[in-house]
Amino acid sequence: MIKRREFIRLLGGAAAAPGFCSRSAFAQTSMPVIGMLEAVPTNDAYVAAFRQGLSEPGYLEGRNVTIDRRSADGQYERLPALAAELVRRQVTVIAVRSPVSALAAKAATTRIPIVFEVGSDPVKDGLVASFNRPGGNVTGVTFFANLLNTKRIELLHDIVPAATVIGLLLNPENANAELELRDAQSAARALNLRLVVVRATTESAIDAALTEFARQGITALLVAGDAYLSMRRQQITAFALRHGIATCHVNRESVEAGGLVSYGAHRQETSRQFGIYVGRVLKGEKPADLPIVQATKFEMVINLKTAKALGLSISRELLFLADEVID
Repeated sequence: MIKRREFIRLLGGAAAAPGFCSRSAFAQTSMPVIGMLEAVPTNDAYVAAFRQGLSEPGYLEGRNVTIDRRSADGQYERLPALAAELVRRQVTVIAVRSPVSALAAKAATTRIPIVFEVGSDPVKDGLVASFNRPGGNVTGVTFFANLLNTKRIELLHDIVPAATVIGLLLNPENANAELELRDAQSAARALNLRLVVVRATTESAIDAALTEFARQGITALLVAGDAYLSMRRQQITAFALRHGIATCHVNRESVEAGGLVSYGAHRQETSRQFGIYVGRVLKGEKPADLPIVQATKFEMVINLKTAKALGLSISRELLFLADEVID
């Protein structure tokens, strides 16, 4: 028979043993949680690339890390509340896509690390102090989607040389809408083109904007870099095709949906880098010490089927420069 004193000693030893599941031990060994905050649901290919990047520092979803996904489904006004939910849950790190999501997360916490993947200048957005030394609790990857409008307008001008007026579809709720507008205006002036700008934040407003472009006889349209506008790509490209409007986009998905051409960063590569950085933060590196990763791989995609439907001829030189041509 074990005496009371011996029993207490054995119980104490068991509590100290590695296999003993006290509440405090469980808390110490529970999986870290990534709070994923998105303005719109993410493309499956980008999710796969993020997981690949996350695996490089050794993290596999469901095995040694959990991902709590929150999406505003294009309703940007919901982002602050969703960010607050993740903070209340005390997630290990908040991972965000798009400037609006990043700004909502930053406003919600100065304690939890935040890693972003955005298409804008994070310094101008007020997310970080500098590219080399971000400071604070925020770092990430930028692919400069909103800073390549000069190239996109040049592409439209090359493909539709008869167009002296170019349309620009903007979402004014995007944090970089006015910056993107200024860049587009500068590019249009350099080519002696007139820019017609229409803003839209809802499905019905997009229809009204596209109808206005068609009414004005616009045959070339630049769709601004914005998560919600990208989510509505089927609506935009279908209307444009019906009304003979050539469209230029920031991502390949819109061209796969029927848009004419896109020029932007290779998003699967930036999503992989995004996953790597989240993994590095999970391992204990501080966002303040992780320099901003800048995209170095860009791609141009042309939908030749759309070009033919619009009666446009794409030069051999442009087809040769394209990273992918969709027949």
